[in-house]
Amino acid sequence: MLQVSYIRDNREQVLERLAVKNFKQPQLVDEVIQLDDSRRQTQVKLDNTSAEANAAAKQIGELMRNGKKEEAEAIKAKTGVWKEDIKKYNEELAVIEDNLYQKLVLLPNLPHSSVPKGLTPEENEVVLEHGAIPELPAGALPHWELAAKYKLIDFELGVKITGAGFPVYMNKGAKLQRALINFFIDEAEKAGYKEVGVPLMVNEASGFGTSQLPDKEGQMYHVTQDELYLIPTAEVPITNLYRDVILKADELPVKNCGHTPCFRREAGSYGAHVRGLNRLHQFDKIEIVQVVNPETSYSVLEDMSLHVQGLLQKLGLPYRVLRLCGGDMGFGSALTYDMETWSAAQQRWLEVSSVSNFETFQSNRLKLRFRNAEGKTQLAHTLNGSALALPRIVATLLENNQTENGIKVPEVLIPYLGFDVID
Repeated sequence: MLQVSYIRDNREQVLERLAVKNFKQPQLVDEVIQLDDSRRQTQVKLDNTSAEANAAAKQIGELMRNGKKEEAEAIKAKTGVWKEDIKKYNEELAVIEDNLYQKLVLLPNLPHSSVPKGLTPEENEVVLEHGAIPELPAGALPHWELAAKYKLIDFELGVKITGAGFPVYMNKGAKLQRALINFFIDEAEKAGYKEVGVPLMVNEASGFGTSQLPDKEGQMYHVTQDELYLIPTAEVPITNLYRDVILKADELPVKNCGHTPCFRREAGSYGAHVRGLNRLHQFDKIEIVQVVNPETSYSVLEDMSLHVQGLLQKLGLPYRVLRLCGGDMGFGSALTYDMETWSAAQQRWLEVSSVSNFETFQSNRLKLRFRNAEGKTQLAHTLNGSALALPRIVATLLENNQTENGIKVPEVLIPYLGFDVID
């Protein structure tokens, strides 16, 4: 959530950056400023009336002690008016603050100055490409056919048990999932992240804190009877570990990682590009999360991007890094890098990771602060990234490594699997 003081002091810049994000309600900026003006004016009235009433109360006591009862009673007669005014101003203030809050939560985060303009994924900026695009033999299969051929994943069983988008991993397919999870967690711990195990359901305050709510409410599975939400990513519970927390400066950076299933409704997703593992309602992902000093957050973002790239390099997957344009960014992000791997059988790039800096957007909602060197509290910056999401990694590993004699296993996974070929 943006800070009202920043909006007031930087109105033109706020409008300019929101335009980069293709925000459709720029009038909200002036509405926020106007409501804040009303809030300030009403607060002044409340404070002045309260001060007047408090001064009168002291005066009444003094007059009574000095035997000036008539003068005291005359002043006391006015206290009813002050009480009514105080009640009225408090009620007005509550309405104004609620209206202000309702406007603020509709404003997305401001994109960083390096974010390119654009409306669609096609306008994202390619930062770099790494690795050679593999050439597959004639008759190469897409991953969903490979999964059936080697009995790795049963999509139909998932439909039977739950519905489309809930695959069943079997045999070496299940082992490959587990191997990737352990590999990604081990690599995160080598990079200084501490593993945490977190709940798979969160309350509304947690969803709001990391800006999934109210923006992505329709994409989250909602357990209505208990007012809980299945997590769309481990980012939500891991970041909320620090909701309403004031950290010490020497506790930064906080570096956590965690493996969870993720649940996304993905309403309206259909067509050839969502076949197989390309888009699921339930999938596993390892998330890395950092809470940092604002002075270092953009160098940390680059480090997190390099960590994800290192995983892809160790798996031997060709990839590219994109800087997302304003129109393709998430609601709460200030800058996002997407990592995509090349699907050799499908002949297209598949997103496997997003790494984002939220600056103070989440921490303002979370009331996540730290004490700086001067001992003053200030909002921290939060960052997170997929390191990595499994489905499309599995898809590209199967497709890119297929041979006439089976599917080769990346060398880094052999210690976890105990075999080097899926056949």
